Amino acid sequence: MLPSGCTPPWQPAAAPVCRYGSNIGVLLLNKYLLSIFGFKCPVFLTLCHMLACSCMSYAVAASRCVTLQPVKSRQQFYKISLLALIFCLTVVLGNVSLKFIPVSFNQAIGATTPVFTAALAYAIMHTRESPIVYVSLLPVVVGVVIASGAEPMFNMAGFLAAVTAACARALKSVLQGLMLADSNERMDSLSLLMYMAPVAVVALIPTTLFFEPDAPTLAMELGQNGTFWMLLFLNSFLAYFVNLTNFLVTKHTSALTLQVLGNAKGVVAVVLSLLYFRNPVNFYSVFGYTVTMTGVVMYSQVRRRCARWVQVVACPAPCADPPGLCPRPAPSRPRRRPRRRSCCRR
Repeated sequence: MLPSGCTPPWQPAAAPVCRYGSNIGVLLLNKYLLSIFGFKCPVFLTLCHMLACSCMSYAVAASRCVTLQPVKSRQQFYKISLLALIFCLTVVLGNVSLKFIPVSFNQAIGATTPVFTAALAYAIMHTRESPIVYVSLLPVVVGVVIASGAEPMFNMAGFLAAVTAACARALKSVLQGLMLADSNERMDSLSLLMYMAPVAVVALIPTTLFFEPDAPTLAMELGQNGTFWMLLFLNSFLAYFVNLTNFLVTKHTSALTLQVLGNAKGVVAVVLSLLYFRNPVNFYSVFGYTVTMTGVVMYSQVRRRCARWVQVVACPAPCADPPGLCPRPAPSRPRRRPRRRSCCRR
């Protein structure tokens, strides 16, 4: 029995492993349901994901296993609702792309998210990165161009959906940093998901009825095989579990560990998808994806070094406070210059 406030020793090690498995599992299950199983309804599949996220979020809140943050104002709720719509668009377009293109190509395009993030941060917030950061993003773009030109299963609809999803993902990151910049409005990922998921469900119900009116009928037909419902429920549960493990990894390790796991996840997902789905590849497509992932790793390393340099500049002397939060010395009073006495008396 651990004292209150203590973390079980297995949690820091189990969180990255669970995050790894849930990320790769939901990606491969999406591809399997949309392409192999014949459930070609990506919007309805996203609706199932958001329903599961809503139910699981409120179940976690009711159990009080995790302390969730409340919404403090109507304006904050409007900001969260806008983020929810962009988040919903990102997931839908990602599932649409998996309907047309293989997982390996989807992951290569998704790796361009930092490029869109840097461009949108400059366009919206006028945030400039150092030149070396922009240089590190060049291999990402070059690799995707090579992979796109050499992809044997290239599909324009899937390509455009994946590119738009990467752009929408970057837009959500930029807007989240802009709209929730106030310390009173910041939220952890689980609290944000609890408020975003119901908004996404409300938006996805009419969207599903408009674009995929036959989705419930198709689900009932495929549901005659009990395997379909088992895979659909497992896939929907993993969609929430991805966000839960992201929160736990950040809590028990660091944001850097989350970033490294994200980069490695793409490589492992590509290898597993090639082994299972056996989609055709050639030398140039593999080379393009390798160049892209090399650029992503370079970008991560450059950003980390730039962040360390900023911390060193902000806190040059060693102290007990966290980096960048060292107490500033009290400003010294300016010395008064002695008045010069005039030789002439009035």
